[in-house]
Amino acid sequence: MRRLLLLLTAAALFALPSSAQAARLLGVVGSPYRMHNQTAQDSNAVMRFTGWGGGWRWGGDFPDLFDVGPGRVPVFAVGIHAKGTSAAALTPRQVANGAGDGYLMAMGRAISAWGKPIYVRPFPEMNGYWNGMCAFNQNGSYRGAAHSTRNFRLAFRRLYLILHGGDVATMNARFHKWGVRRLQSRNTALPVNRKPTLKVLWNPQGFGSPDIPANSAQAYYPGNPYVDVVGDDIYDQGGRYEYDAMVDLYKAHPKKPFALGEFGLWGVDDPAFIRRMAYFIRNYRRTELAIYYESESGSQFDLGNKGASRAAYKRYLSPLG
Repeated sequence: MRRLLLLLTAAALFALPSSAQAARLLGVVGSPYRMHNQTAQDSNAVMRFTGWGGGWRWGGDFPDLFDVGPGRVPVFAVGIHAKGTSAAALTPRQVANGAGDGYLMAMGRAISAWGKPIYVRPFPEMNGYWNGMCAFNQNGSYRGAAHSTRNFRLAFRRLYLILHGGDVATMNARFHKWGVRRLQSRNTALPVNRKPTLKVLWNPQGFGSPDIPANSAQAYYPGNPYVDVVGDDIYDQGGRYEYDAMVDLYKAHPKKPFALGEFGLWGVDDPAFIRRMAYFIRNYRRTELAIYYESESGSQFDLGNKGASRAAYKRYLSPLG
């Protein structure tokens, strides 16, 4: 009898994986209401994009901008491009040396005023040549020292420290050690935004574009103390997607929660991709956030004209939230 009880207890532990891991957030870019109508997903996260300087005075406006109903978490993806354009507003070296500090301090104050969980996703897909933070052009040529991966790492660290806040003198001691400009602030301390209120998501592609060793995801990693969550973007393009690269990125950071910063169907109806994403989210147990891109009428990524994928999403993915 005792042996039987032990076996039943062990079986119960393996049968209830959700009780042994953090709650997952399933989210969307676009309309959470359209997504619910399509897949029955109760999106408990919504992601919005902005260029550098966007949302400077948002503060308490997060509820309207992110459709954040009860329990819904905003995910704020911040690019380096100038707001409303595709041109880069600053180089990694300029951010590392404080050229964007005013914006970052304003963002930190807005997060503090919000006072509830939020993800900030700075410079997503930074190892893609289309990103102003990337060190390389499409043909593999180097963009120069101002765009070096070292300067990117310093820029990300600076952003992380300013958004999380705290004693300015302590921050400046780190900046001095790194050889970058000190923070110019009249205040001796910045608003403190700790986890789980604020989580900063470092989100490269699993493989670089161009796919050369110097442009790997790891070349842009700022270090464990400056990352709250590691993420990857994965898209199905005609049945092709970099699943193994995502698994490798997950395994490269065994002590960090993981996120699918963006996943989607690039104009194809492929239920096998949806099932595989569900498998990953369910079995790679540190995955805490997955954002579908996107639920908007007319978008090539929208599930409205992808009946098989929509059904697979409803059956396999929506129950995981």
